[in-house]
Amino acid sequence: MGMPAALGRVSQALNRRVKTVVCAMGMTMALVVAVQVVSRYVFNHSLFWSEELARFLLIWLSFLGATMAYCHGAHPGVDSLVRRLPEQWRTGAALISCLAGAVLFTVMVVSGAQFAWFVRFQIFPATGLAKWTIMAVVPVSGMIFLVHCLAGISRLFDANSLDRERPSE
Repeated sequence: MGMPAALGRVSQALNRRVKTVVCAMGMTMALVVAVQVVSRYVFNHSLFWSEELARFLLIWLSFLGATMAYCHGAHPGVDSLVRRLPEQWRTGAALISCLAGAVLFTVMVVSGAQFAWFVRFQIFPATGLAKWTIMAVVPVSGMIFLVHCLAGISRLFDANSLDRERPSE
């Protein structure tokens, strides 16, 4: 098994786990909001912690959902110029795009970890959760993005090596 295949398998396995977590978080968020609505309008009693918890779940859902979209190539992009390039230039443009992404994802990991560490002693008022637990989504998602990005880069090199080995027609 080559490096591109191994990275691809790791990326896909990680994405399956993220999908499970996102699904569980989405259902939890829906349940928390539904309980809050019933509590407020039926029992005339507001749950003080529900809005904060729903917000935290939405933050984690957004970041983790973005990693899923990136893994599937469903992230927004403007490719009108790239589609007009010759095939070998398209591969180069894809590599430049992946490398730029890798730089951004590395910044997310490093700066996100630094910020989560910086706020580690602060807590949110309603839930009492430490702020680092919410801010940790930035470096965590950055690492997941990096795995998907490295898998994409390895696929580019693997596709190029297959093109060079293939006899010309």
